[in-house]
Amino acid sequence: MSDTQPSGLLPPGSRVGIVAGSGSLPVNVAQSLSLAGLNPFIFILDGEADRLAELQHYEHVVLPIEAAAVGFDHMKAAGVTHAVLAGGVVRRPKLRALKWTPRVLKVLPRLAIELALGDDGLLRAVMRHIENAGISVVGAHQVVPDLLARAGAMTRVSPNAEDERNIKAALEAAKVIGRLDIGQAAIAIGGRAVALEGIEGTDGLLERMIPLRDHGRLAGKTGGVLVKCAKPAQDIRADLPAIGPKTVLDARRAGLRGIAVEANRAFVLDFAKTVAAADEAGLFISGIEVQP
Repeated sequence: MSDTQPSGLLPPGSRVGIVAGSGSLPVNVAQSLSLAGLNPFIFILDGEADRLAELQHYEHVVLPIEAAAVGFDHMKAAGVTHAVLAGGVVRRPKLRALKWTPRVLKVLPRLAIELALGDDGLLRAVMRHIENAGISVVGAHQVVPDLLARAGAMTRVSPNAEDERNIKAALEAAKVIGRLDIGQAAIAIGGRAVALEGIEGTDGLLERMIPLRDHGRLAGKTGGVLVKCAKPAQDIRADLPAIGPKTVLDARRAGLRGIAVEANRAFVLDFAKTVAAADEAGLFISGIEVQP
């Protein structure tokens, strides 16, 4: 699971466009498409994408999120037939800063409502606007499925009985906050959930965990598991859970024993580096089956 090849699910003559936010996913998708001889077009979200040098290697346009409609038009003009939403987006578009086009003006009342939606609702709205531009939205996992976590341990260390107990507790908590459209991750220690992902994301969750070790109410200075899973009702074409090398390093700093992610519905980005970092830290990474 390193060099990946697109699955061939796309019709002949298709061209994939990537709406690129932060993190490794847009780079991993672009590299995989390129290795398969497919030339992606990248709509780089200005102020969000943080691996610009790698993304700008491909045909691209750089625009702020408020100019998304213009970006979709660029993609259409470049012959893009299918679009992938990849990477994180922290900032919501500001209504007063939107780039006005006839299409944007036509849907302005709806846009005003959509910008107030939760993350899932807003993503669905973005996908609808892309498809209104004549481009089909597909999930990154449909184009490069080898980026997905497989079931079972992917590291030298495997979860033990205590880890499995923590995985179960954290998974139940993650599913609850997922149903509320709050987050995708939770941490469990001593068989109970102790920290839940909020708007700050997984990085912030792990950062919060570090001082909690000195709180006095946790079961030990080390141990525990981070679990990430897809929200039960989310559209899996966008915002599937993901971990990478930084997740592993932060989990180690937080004193955790490992990370469990939903098999076949979560990404392990920069796979070789991520697994190597976990092996060096003595942590496990495990893919788990999640029931609805």
